Amino acid sequence: MTITRQARTLSCVIPGLNEAENLPALMPVLVAQLRSLVQDFEIIFVDDGSTDATPLVVEHLRQTYPQLVYIQLSRNFGKEAALTAGLQASRGQIVVCMDADLQHPPALIADMMQRWACGVDMVYAVRETRDDETWMKRAGTSIFYKLMRTSSGLRVPRNAGDFRLLDRCVVDALLVLPERSRFMKGLFAWVGFPSEPIYYSPADRLHGTSRFRPGKLLGFAVDGLTAFTTWPLRLLCLMGAVLAMLSFGYGLFIIFKHLLYGDAVRGWATLITVVLFFAGVNMLSLGIVGEYVARIFAEVKNRPLYLVRRRQGQGLSAPPTDEAS
Repeated sequence: MTITRQARTLSCVIPGLNEAENLPALMPVLVAQLRSLVQDFEIIFVDDGSTDATPLVVEHLRQTYPQLVYIQLSRNFGKEAALTAGLQASRGQIVVCMDADLQHPPALIADMMQRWACGVDMVYAVRETRDDETWMKRAGTSIFYKLMRTSSGLRVPRNAGDFRLLDRCVVDALLVLPERSRFMKGLFAWVGFPSEPIYYSPADRLHGTSRFRPGKLLGFAVDGLTAFTTWPLRLLCLMGAVLAMLSFGYGLFIIFKHLLYGDAVRGWATLITVVLFFAGVNMLSLGIVGEYVARIFAEVKNRPLYLVRRRQGQGLSAPPTDEAS
């Protein structure tokens, strides 16, 4: 491959929650890696409402690593909001998003930068296997990506996470989007730009456990589906039309049966079954429509996506010029 561009500044965005044990292990490895790749860099850690000793640990690390920028949010706003806060604070020519638990290997950044140097604006890491997950989670993940692919024109890469390298043009495009219900995997796919996957096997988590429990993962999937697809609403319309035709046909059957054989008082069990079935369909339909209405309600309130309690560290002084990009 022919190298067409070279990076001079880099921003590394790390959203985190209760990472007091992971950050001291991550920083030496990450700083050494970035020093070998670019002239100037910044590491932006966004504290999404940590309740452990994370602020004290970051304060200590900042004395050793002046490139570290600490953004503490006023409370827990969620990873999507924290990631957006880090992107808005970034000033590098390229931006790398990663987690703090070292499951995203810093050594992979060099390979990402090689792809970027050859003209790829977004390089995203894809897990080679999910054998370490339960069969239920793997099945749910497979169903989710299949449902996401039914939306018109949008293709969310399967097994791709937030570990990725972004060119400044991609970051600027993401920050232009005004929506507050932010499903970042969908937004990364929606903005487009030349993209390529890079495959890796995540290492074991150093400390702690995953905070994405089944209930939270289900809510995350609902956010993604309602933010980028409308097929649930169309499915309700189709279901309503099919049920209406079936009901009309059953009504004709009842009329002809009454004219031919009379109308004995029977069918209590059938009547109750039909009533309960349609009541369930109505409740399900209202629930799906309610999810979309809730998204509209959240958007029209126009509240800030997050609030910053404090910021420490200067980082890179200014974004790169067009010539540098």
